[in-house]
Amino acid sequence: MSRHLLQPTSRAARAILSSRTSLNIHHSFSTSIRLLGPEFTLYTARTPNGFKASLIFEELRAAYPNKTLDYKVRKMDTDNMEQKESWYLKINPNGRIPAIVHHRADGSNFPVFESAAIMLYLTQHLDPDHILSFPVGSDHYSEMLQWIFFAHGGLGPMQGQAMHFYDLKDPIPYATKRYHDETGRLFSVLESRLKGRDWLVGSDRGKYSLADLNAWTWVRRHHRVGFETLDDFPNLKQWMETIQERPTAKLAITIPPE
Repeated sequence: MSRHLLQPTSRAARAILSSRTSLNIHHSFSTSIRLLGPEFTLYTARTPNGFKASLIFEELRAAYPNKTLDYKVRKMDTDNMEQKESWYLKINPNGRIPAIVHHRADGSNFPVFESAAIMLYLTQHLDPDHILSFPVGSDHYSEMLQWIFFAHGGLGPMQGQAMHFYDLKDPIPYATKRYHDETGRLFSVLESRLKGRDWLVGSDRGKYSLADLNAWTWVRRHHRVGFETLDDFPNLKQWMETIQERPTAKLAITIPPE
């Protein structure tokens, strides 16, 4: 059976998963457990950007427990460059993960790619009370965008390059040091922002929002780029550990399964 079949993530499906721990998680599950098909399909892999998408889905589920939000997961075979195949390029012309397809009630299918765009799209449609976001046009919304773009254009690319060079069998010292140091500099920016705050954006000590989860999936992999601990960044360390204790975060980093 294909290891890339869609995995449903409705509450009913997850209840079955938790009660049948011996089940092979790469197998497909019967769609009969859902009366209706899932609203979204998530195309993803086990990367920091991939985990952003699963985390925003799970945060929205937790934020609105009385609403049904079902999505199915398509684990992409990035080792064999499946994300560059023609069928997927129709969803994401850039050939990267993650991407989602919104299966709308009118029968249309709307694709969204880029992890930050996915987060903003989902909160636009599924976070009416701004539990994970802020009202569009507010100063806090602008600040949230600024920190999202900080991570999307700085932290992610620089730390991603650092991870690449740390993983090389034949090290390139100049490149390794360059991207390690730049990642450390970006960590220090977050460290300064979090002084006297719990979260990156919001009044007083802030509010957990897209800005935080967007950066967390990268910061949690600090050990991959030469920072064995975050002891030199105590505010950042506390922030990271607080997020990683959230049940939603613990679940999100299991989606897709290994």
